[in-house]
Amino acid sequence: MKLATLQRHVARAVMTPLSSSDRMRRFAPDGKAMSEVANRIIKPNSRLTSFERLEIYNRQYWFRVLDAFCDDFPGLRAVLGDRRFDALARHYLTECPSRSYTMRDLGSRLESWLGKHAHYAPGRHRLALDMVRLEWAEIEVFDSASAPPVTAVALAGADPSKLRLRLQPYLRLLDLHFPVDDLLLAIKHDAPADVASNAREEGQKRKKVSAVARLEPTPVYLAIHRMVNTVYFRRLEKEEFTILTQLRQGRTLERAILSGFRSSKIPMPERAPYVATWFQNWASLGWFIS
Repeated sequence: MKLATLQRHVARAVMTPLSSSDRMRRFAPDGKAMSEVANRIIKPNSRLTSFERLEIYNRQYWFRVLDAFCDDFPGLRAVLGDRRFDALARHYLTECPSRSYTMRDLGSRLESWLGKHAHYAPGRHRLALDMVRLEWAEIEVFDSASAPPVTAVALAGADPSKLRLRLQPYLRLLDLHFPVDDLLLAIKHDAPADVASNAREEGQKRKKVSAVARLEPTPVYLAIHRMVNTVYFRRLEKEEFTILTQLRQGRTLERAILSGFRSSKIPMPERAPYVATWFQNWASLGWFIS
């Protein structure tokens, strides 16, 4: 058997989903007995059969990816509860297996997948989707590229009808329905420090999730950005969000500002000071690049 063929067989066997008892399945998805598959790709030793040796790798793979997925989405886990989250994780990772060299990308297709599988978040589907969008944005922002920023001084005097501002590659802009930013920060803050406090902390977490789930959906505009290797959430006004979104789409500064205030309730005389303050904040955060 050629090495590449052997590698494909091993990968397919190791990535085969575990049984309900977290053991290696007796049969592969194509119906072949896993004992036969194991005999073809791994030798027995004096203590373990081929099946038992392969099972070690099969279980290690799944325990590792499930743990990593859980670490990446603590907010979603809190929204769904442990049992539903575990079921979602196993089905998602079975239908959307890793295609990357890094487990950082495990959740890259979760938003799309969950959008089509609402039954995994009964009564909380929209809230769950908001949380997934926020947590995946947080992952992307942490290690996305950055570029040298442009200061407000460098932009002074530019013609707004011609100026097109570019935004940092790591900056993410989200329009949400629930205040999941506050909820996620509370969930992370309430992480139990020891086993004894776990039950109390989990109860507090459930209360916070329930309180947010009972809220009427209301627009929440959010920027997720990075400073000194730390990710931050920043609430935006609707006008701010629209201007930044338009700039990211390549619109001129003048057109972006006009779009931002198209249906705004901010009185006309007060708009210029708002814009000046916003741009000063964005520039000080290093969001504009050349």
